[in-house]
Amino acid sequence: MDYGQIIDKVYTACLPFANEGRQADYIPMLAEVDAKQFGLCLLTLDGNVYEQGNTRTRFSLQSISKVFALAMCLSQEADRLWQRMGKEPSGNAFNSLVQLEYEHGIPRNPFINAGAIVMADVLLSTLSRPEEQFLTFVRSLSGSSTVGFNRRVAQSEQSCGYLNAAIANLLKYHGNIRGDITRVLEFYFLMCSVEMSCHELAHAFLPFANHRQPFNYGGVSLTSSQVKRINAIMQTCGFYDEAGEFSYRVGLPGKSGVGGGIAAIHPLHYAVATWSPRLNIKGNSVMGMKALELLTSETEESIF
Repeated sequence: MDYGQIIDKVYTACLPFANEGRQADYIPMLAEVDAKQFGLCLLTLDGNVYEQGNTRTRFSLQSISKVFALAMCLSQEADRLWQRMGKEPSGNAFNSLVQLEYEHGIPRNPFINAGAIVMADVLLSTLSRPEEQFLTFVRSLSGSSTVGFNRRVAQSEQSCGYLNAAIANLLKYHGNIRGDITRVLEFYFLMCSVEMSCHELAHAFLPFANHRQPFNYGGVSLTSSQVKRINAIMQTCGFYDEAGEFSYRVGLPGKSGVGGGIAAIHPLHYAVATWSPRLNIKGNSVMGMKALELLTSETEESIF
């Protein structure tokens, strides 16, 4: 497969969509990002890199970081984690209070905001140095010692995070937050503020693409079965209430974030990351969604 030629073709084909959608301007710091940027990077299991555009510019991962939180929680809690959240697609917005209230404080899955806030609580209660250990893990995955939190973004998000605060209070009311709400939210916003480039993000997702190799990064160990199950949840829940559309059009496990990034894997083949800040109404990158749809169309490869 000539991935280099395909990446070039996909990148060029996406350029006409550069002005569609809008940034996540409800987070002040994200509204300041240059919306014209677009990067696409594919990394194969044998180490070949194919990239185009702004692939070395770091951006806010936002909800993509929930994949890393899930890996850490499963490493700590194993199947006990599923007593506090489900594994089903939400079918509703990622920040829905109505669904959480209706389901008595049990988030539908780890990738909606309520599920990620519960995971923040889990990590705070099970790790001795949660911030340091989270960074150690994501740096080990990405292969970069300089990947880190953007505390200005975290503070920006917290300054207007009223709905997330409401979610945390509802979780606390139902007994699904055990720690201090303020501390849990601070850690949640901090995890979302991690910044990587497309190149680093593709590296970080490559271990999830190769479940046949031992998963042991930055003190986090997972079994082959756990890696495959993380991929399954990415497939069904990784794109908010657009997960079905992504499965239909792309056919790969992946995760998006409102910073404009998307990471996806083709198991036993490659990891791919794309970034463009303009989002569709579901909160997913317009150019990123189109790029991955074209990628699997051009390669005629997906998990299906």
